[in-house]
Amino acid sequence: MNANMNPFMNLDMTKMMADFDPTKLADNFAKLAGSYSLPDFNVDGLVQAQQKNIEALNAANKAAVEGIQAVAQRQTELVQELVKEATDAVAELSKLEAPEEAAAKQAELLKTAFEKAVANSTELAEMVATSNAQTSKLISARITESLDDIRKQAVTLKKKK
Repeated sequence: MNANMNPFMNLDMTKMMADFDPTKLADNFAKLAGSYSLPDFNVDGLVQAQQKNIEALNAANKAAVEGIQAVAQRQTELVQELVKEATDAVAELSKLEAPEEAAAKQAELLKTAFEKAVANSTELAEMVATSNAQTSKLISARITESLDDIRKQAVTLKKKK
């Protein structure tokens, strides 16, 4: 093997992830864990918790994808608006004959374009922040629920002793 070859460079993640099914993984874990008898260990509770974790991750992933799609859609709209405005500006500038008028109009157009670019950047940043907040909220809620479940399980085990 060539010493300069990186074995990970030819790794196709799409093929690797094509067969990955989190639900199937959780079911297999449940079957495996269910075959063992551990004293005072709630296997069903663990399996349910993992299924809830997977559901929460799927929901967070869906929210993230929807956020990315919304940002991409808005960026497309902004580019379309930009092209139209640039076309209109060129048409407007081509009608001006005096160099002074053209220079003044260019300055006005540049100022307007700059202000709009700042507003658009702010809008996109707010969209990304909102999407991130929604995704984080889903994950945070699941972590809180999971910690509550662990606490309840610990209290139950303590009472059994």
